[in-house]
Amino acid sequence: MTTHLEDTAPPDPRGPVERLMRDLRTRPEGLTAREAARRLQAHGPNVLTSRSGHGWARRLLGQFTHPLALLLWLAAVLAWVSGTTALAVAIVAVILVNAALAFAQERQAERAVSALAAYLPVRARVIRDGVGASIEAADLVPGDILLVEEGDRVSADARLLAGAVEVDMSTLTGESLPAFRSADATDLGGTVLDAKDLVFSGTNCTGGAARAVVFATGMATELGRIAALTQRVGHDESPLERQVKRVAWLIAAVAVGVGLAFLPLGVLVAGLPLSDSFQFAIGLLVANVPEGLLPTITLALAVGVRVLARGGAVVKRLSAVETLGSTTVICTDKTGTLTRNRMRVTEIWTSDGALHAGTPAAATALLARTAAACANAEVDPAAPDDATGDPTEIALLLAAADLGADISVEPRQAARVRQFHFDPTLRLMSTVDDLGGVVVNTKGAPEEVLRRTTHLQVPGGPRPMSAEDRAAVEAAAARFAARGLRVLALAYREVPPGTPAPTERTEAERDLVLLGLVAMVDPPRPEVADAVDRCHRAGIRLIVVTGDNGLTAAEIARQVGIGSSGITVVTGAELETMPEADLDALLRDGGELVFARSSPEVKLRVADALRAQGHVVAMTGDGVNDAPALRRADIGVAMGRSGTDVAREAATMVLTDDNFATIVTAVEAGRRVFDNVRKFIVYIFAHATPEVLPFLVFALSGGAIPLPLTVPQILAVDLGTETLPALALGREPAEPGLMDRPPRHRGDNVIDRPMLTRAWALLGGISALLVLGGYLLTLLAGGWTPGAPTGPGTALHHTWQQATTMSFLGIVACQIGTAFAARTNHAPLRAIGALSNRLLLWGIAFELAFTAAVLAIPPLARVFGMALPPLWQIALLPLFPVLVWGADELWRARRRRVEG
Repeated sequence: MTTHLEDTAPPDPRGPVERLMRDLRTRPEGLTAREAARRLQAHGPNVLTSRSGHGWARRLLGQFTHPLALLLWLAAVLAWVSGTTALAVAIVAVILVNAALAFAQERQAERAVSALAAYLPVRARVIRDGVGASIEAADLVPGDILLVEEGDRVSADARLLAGAVEVDMSTLTGESLPAFRSADATDLGGTVLDAKDLVFSGTNCTGGAARAVVFATGMATELGRIAALTQRVGHDESPLERQVKRVAWLIAAVAVGVGLAFLPLGVLVAGLPLSDSFQFAIGLLVANVPEGLLPTITLALAVGVRVLARGGAVVKRLSAVETLGSTTVICTDKTGTLTRNRMRVTEIWTSDGALHAGTPAAATALLARTAAACANAEVDPAAPDDATGDPTEIALLLAAADLGADISVEPRQAARVRQFHFDPTLRLMSTVDDLGGVVVNTKGAPEEVLRRTTHLQVPGGPRPMSAEDRAAVEAAAARFAARGLRVLALAYREVPPGTPAPTERTEAERDLVLLGLVAMVDPPRPEVADAVDRCHRAGIRLIVVTGDNGLTAAEIARQVGIGSSGITVVTGAELETMPEADLDALLRDGGELVFARSSPEVKLRVADALRAQGHVVAMTGDGVNDAPALRRADIGVAMGRSGTDVAREAATMVLTDDNFATIVTAVEAGRRVFDNVRKFIVYIFAHATPEVLPFLVFALSGGAIPLPLTVPQILAVDLGTETLPALALGREPAEPGLMDRPPRHRGDNVIDRPMLTRAWALLGGISALLVLGGYLLTLLAGGWTPGAPTGPGTALHHTWQQATTMSFLGIVACQIGTAFAARTNHAPLRAIGALSNRLLLWGIAFELAFTAAVLAIPPLARVFGMALPPLWQIALLPLFPVLVWGADELWRARRRRVEG
């Protein structure tokens, strides 16, 4: 009988390492791929699962209690009290159908956002079959040997086998300071979370490197235990949804107020029977309810998120889509974002002078050795495109290989005694290696290496560095940087025999011997220049924040069009001494800037200053220390390829292609989504006027003019003919000139007075006049006179049914005109093409088919009180959409002339 892993007791992670490895049935060389696949079947994916619970029930219940649904409940109660039970049942049915539709749309939106996880698989590095491999974190199993480095997310609970790391434990403990964890530390006291040699799923490595054995995955982890205890799902309501909900309450208050005001007027002033007054109030309430507004907005945002994801920008929150459209400043990295991030060494400077890369010389042998030792990337010179690691290190390793150095991983790891990881503040990385003697190998920014250098390597060996030597090095670095090349300095120091290897960074990185400079080219991405031009036309300001040399950054910025009329370069050292008032003045000036040799703290300071001035800031970043600035910015943008897990977690948006042009595309998409939300709100709100005005005419005439529209017909309009075209307007392509307009202000509402004027007065007013005209024409043509009875059993009842049907058909016809008018907020319809939105055409086709079904199918005709008007009157209906659209087209043309 086979014993499955899941049937065994969980191993004790705090016991001796040998026993833990035995219990997990693993080895330092890791699992085989076949064994890992078997364990994955046994244990399941390394993911957190959620119980279904009753969250869906609460969300479904919410569809019955939002303000627009409450209005319908009130209308149903009024209908029941007035004795029209059939109408009350019909309204309740509408509430149920609308709730089901809204719930289904919200679920679709949730699935759309959840599906984005496929674009951002969390990766983990493990040892499988004795070699390092990158796998999806979901495929981790107990017994895997996990490699953890700075910037990684720890994806499972693991026991350290070698090395030491600092981890951010705040997700589990709430502690803001990183915790030190080391394979050499053994502490059996306290809780499991206090163990000094354990790391846990959901935490982030902020420094160091280590090898660990996985002992728990998925719901068996500490994070899984917490998730199992809570299992709460919250809804992040976007500012847009909050604005629309406030408008919904306003509509509810207006509808109830108007209904209550006209109820006594109808009885006391107009002399209407109480039943007619109740019917009037019911119609007024129902006519004021845009039933599909909230779910349509949610779905439009979700569609926008999915469109962005397919374009390379994964947005992690629905609310971020609307924020993107109002971005006023983009603070961008240079390397990998403006450039290709495909470094290649082109020139080398040593004491012998400048050399082309790959040219062996006496002074380059030690330089190549240091470049090969002070790196963590993995490169096969025969297949450089398959290299893994930092692009700069890859370039250095390839150059070292060309100069004859051995760049294979095994000798490098065997020789390494200690590593001081790259520090973005110091802009240095160093390793201590046993190369037949203990040697410190250092690489970093030329000025930082020079600051720690006392000697220069010459053909005869190291000699003290003179002031002339320093000037020559600085001049060579400046010449390279002015040509847009990235420059690094390499240095070393031999530790005297018998002296212990340095354990502190300051002890290691001193009295260095400068070997030379390497100049690398990272050309701008070809599409960035066009994206920069689009930013300028859209009124978006660009600021480059980079750790690179100021001359290099300024040259790359010039090549892509940033600061073409002049650019100011501010170094990190200058910014550190700059008072806040001077920084505010610099940023308020409006010019484009380069912050060079900047630490991640500079990004945070710049983001704070810009936000204080009212800007909407998009900030890019990829490192661990970029996380605070990414969180602080309105839109934090992390790099999906080169970025760390920590940065990706902190960001609002992740670029799967690390491309600046994708940011601009995302801003354009955000503007388009915001515009489309306004378009279908205009479309939905425009129909309130022709639905409400007939009831006012009925009440103000004291019943002399019978009701031009029945409540079931209004419901047929709001649910049967309106919804699909509204959804189609949410998929409109970008309007011409979208990126030629300045960004909208942070406080601009999605629904404003000009928009309501256009919807209610212009589109709605013209529609109402046409609908009433068609209604009265049908009545008069049938022999009706004001005050003549039209109720059931009267001679004019059929004529009245034909007239109300004409009102219904008139609203449907006007909806078509409104849909085409609402397709643009500024441009003429010809600029986007009348037939370019195929979804809208299908929506209108469904609208017409539904209308034909309501007229032609007898049971439906009876339910909605339909009677076909004379054909000569129906022949007038094609004029309605032309008149509605034409009036709006003239209004938009006039506004374009006024705006210049």
